[in-house]
Amino acid sequence: MKRRKTALLPLTALLAAALTALPAAPAGADEVEQVRNGTFDTGTDPWWTTSNVTAGATDGRLCADVPGGTANRWDAIVGQNDIALVEGESYRFSFTATGSPQGHVVRAIVGLAVSPYDTYYEVSPELSVSGNTYTYTFTSPVDTAQGQVGFQLGGSADAWRFCLDDVSLLGGVTPEPYEPDTGPRVRVNQVGYLPSGPKNATLVTDATERLPWQLRNSGGGVVAHGWTVPRGVDASSGQNVHTIDFGAYRKGGEGLTLAVDGETSRPFDIGAGAYERLRLDSLKYYYTQRSGIEIRDDLRPGYARPAGHVGVAPNQGDGDVPCQPGVCDYTLDVSGGWYDAGDHGKYVVNGGISTWELLSTYERALHARTGRPAKLGDRTLALPESGNKVPDVLDEARWELEFLLKMQVPDGQPLAGMAHHKIHDEQWTGLPLLPSDDPQKRELHPPTTAATLNLAATAAQAARLYRPYDRAFADRALTAARKAWAAAEAHPDVYASESDGIGGGTYADNDVTDEFYWAAAELYLTTGEKQYQERILASPVHTADIFGPLGLDWARTAAAARLDLATVPSRLPGRDAVRRSVLKGADRYLTTLRSQPYGMPYAPEGNRYDWGSNAQVLNNAVVLASAYDISGAAKYRDGAVETMDYVLGRNALNISYVTGYGEVAAHNQHSRWYAHQLDPQLPNPPAGTLAGGPNSGIQDPYAQSLLQGCTGQFCYIDDIQSWSTNEHTINWNAALARLASFVADQA
Repeated sequence: MKRRKTALLPLTALLAAALTALPAAPAGADEVEQVRNGTFDTGTDPWWTTSNVTAGATDGRLCADVPGGTANRWDAIVGQNDIALVEGESYRFSFTATGSPQGHVVRAIVGLAVSPYDTYYEVSPELSVSGNTYTYTFTSPVDTAQGQVGFQLGGSADAWRFCLDDVSLLGGVTPEPYEPDTGPRVRVNQVGYLPSGPKNATLVTDATERLPWQLRNSGGGVVAHGWTVPRGVDASSGQNVHTIDFGAYRKGGEGLTLAVDGETSRPFDIGAGAYERLRLDSLKYYYTQRSGIEIRDDLRPGYARPAGHVGVAPNQGDGDVPCQPGVCDYTLDVSGGWYDAGDHGKYVVNGGISTWELLSTYERALHARTGRPAKLGDRTLALPESGNKVPDVLDEARWELEFLLKMQVPDGQPLAGMAHHKIHDEQWTGLPLLPSDDPQKRELHPPTTAATLNLAATAAQAARLYRPYDRAFADRALTAARKAWAAAEAHPDVYASESDGIGGGTYADNDVTDEFYWAAAELYLTTGEKQYQERILASPVHTADIFGPLGLDWARTAAAARLDLATVPSRLPGRDAVRRSVLKGADRYLTTLRSQPYGMPYAPEGNRYDWGSNAQVLNNAVVLASAYDISGAAKYRDGAVETMDYVLGRNALNISYVTGYGEVAAHNQHSRWYAHQLDPQLPNPPAGTLAGGPNSGIQDPYAQSLLQGCTGQFCYIDDIQSWSTNEHTINWNAALARLASFVADQA
């Protein structure tokens, strides 16, 4: 199921009203040139500017005085409308531009001039740094006569002067093939291997016979050697590959490399420390996702920002949010919680699975043979709450839990006890945009059965985990969980609308049998009550085969129930069969992993990688980790550990999908405030942030312009514009945190 479709850049409907006509000049166009009068030799018509920009023709260029003090790029624009685009046709977009003083970034776009103001291509060069002429090639994903070429100039504190010339959008050009830089043909985990764990690599080669390899230390000395295993053409990448197993080498070291077939891999370590750091960084991600609180620089250096959505202008705040028109006649305080992804929305169904996975990371540490709860204890994550004698991971999860509880419909209202599905802006916001600068109206969306059961499940789980630290909160959570369960039983088929996707994702799910199973499981594990036990045993999900290629995500929550029923102590009748079902699912994932030359327990049907495929890979490995916790069988532990190799660099693109980890790592994830690629004053995502990863759907225009016809693993690009392959989300990072914590415990 698609997670959602996000408009990359609404220019706002106010744009048309803000246009100021420039002095007329004769227009001239040829057959393939879509821009009219891009040379400004005799004037500026038909170019326009927003009303706060003064522009005119100067020495055969358009020069514009841009005011200071604007908040957003699109607050000051020079543009041209009525641009024709043809779906599938390639265009060369070029222009010459300068800025004075130096150091200004211009955002040049080709997009739609009318609502919903989609962007089809976008670049953001820093002017007067590496030459003044810019040329790019892209393929249009649409047919339209209402296109637009725009140069967005706002967002600067000080006034500056922008000059533009030789603007061209030439249709019918031969597209420049996109060739990702994949570096050396030896693909390794660029972060590290455990000394006693599996150690595998993948070689891309034309060779069909085995080849000799060498493991070299940081000084170039050979410390191990062996032979590759030819694997033929890998379906997930279309590459001819060999695999390398150097697991027999068990000594530690830093800066090691693999050399084979005339290639030397990127460096890596053998040791335990990297995963201890990743365990914490992947959890620290959540603090900078918080809504309703100032992010402190002393806790996250470089990531300080004002509190978002607290009602400080231009924010309208989340403290008194109305429903969408016609949905309800009350308002709710839904402040706090985590921003879901790279936008400003907050969603109960995605918040639910994310909270469950963080809580389960801690719960596993309490019960598993290799669990180490002290590693997730107080003062481990540098939070505002650190030092309160509560494990920091529980403090972080509580920030979201408090928000989830606020989303419950109050007593005395229609659908009392159910949970509103989501809260977000009335319209899509553009990027970059700090949460504190979001001016949009916020709205509650209708309650749904899925959201209500997410609340019931996570609140019930919270009730048992927080009881040793805050009995009053645990009681409040359990009361809310019971109320939500009863409301869901009374309204079992209230679904989110597939068309409710303006301003935020739909997260529509019309099958909630798995959510009922999950909520019943958590309520039973907390209370032991027979009514919930009976619902578990009667559920068709209880004995179903649920561990498929797409086994666990926000819309597939049966695995959350099954894993907790198998690993959290209880007196559930037939619990041994539940545990055996996890082992059976893990065996299937192991078979898949061993069949994949890149070593991941993920092989989607038709080689069509799902939205957020990296999280699917990791969650399948969580099943392997759980099988190890149940059985103690080393094969499951090794499979879970090996899966981390794929995410950290042993993949077709030779990239670590975790920011800050590996020599070449994703760092331009789609985000409105981790937006350094668009605004040098903003940071990249913090270390430990997972990119969504290859997505065969390539739903966003930027990916479509470069990745048409991509094969499996190659359907990814590390660019902020590619929201379908390169967003970050709270649920994807939860999968990373859970597996990283497991792997760290194996050291």
